[in-house]
Amino acid sequence: MSSPYRPGSVPASAAVPKGAPISVLVVDDMDDMRALVRLIVRTANEGLVMAGEAANGSEALDLVDTLDPAVIVLDELMPGLGGLETARRILARRPHQRIILFSAYLDDRVQDAARAIGITTCLSKVDYESLPDVIRAAAA
Repeated sequence: MSSPYRPGSVPASAAVPKGAPISVLVVDDMDDMRALVRLIVRTANEGLVMAGEAANGSEALDLVDTLDPAVIVLDELMPGLGGLETARRILARRPHQRIILFSAYLDDRVQDAARAIGITTCLSKVDYESLPDVIRAAAA
């Protein structure tokens, strides 16, 4: 199981207030993976709500300011803008945005790059069952 990390670049002031709903934007090019995350968020039943969905990085960039999600669950391998470049662009506009890189391909290179640009946490898709806890931890 991969271990999520929290670099010190995300200040505590960006945390979601205790008891407030945690809104989630899921970004993945696979319909079934977006459906799985949507199901996980809806059935977690502990303050997680879907803010919206995007099928690629460009859609995410168009939606993020309007939806203002507390946490973005972002795939790495997508056509067009990949997850790392999408995160880089989001964090340039929203430096306190919490982002979980949620990918089946989390080798050391990807995790090092994610850490370097300020992604909050990485989680392998094989560990999808822990996603609600990782979302809560990222938002805290």
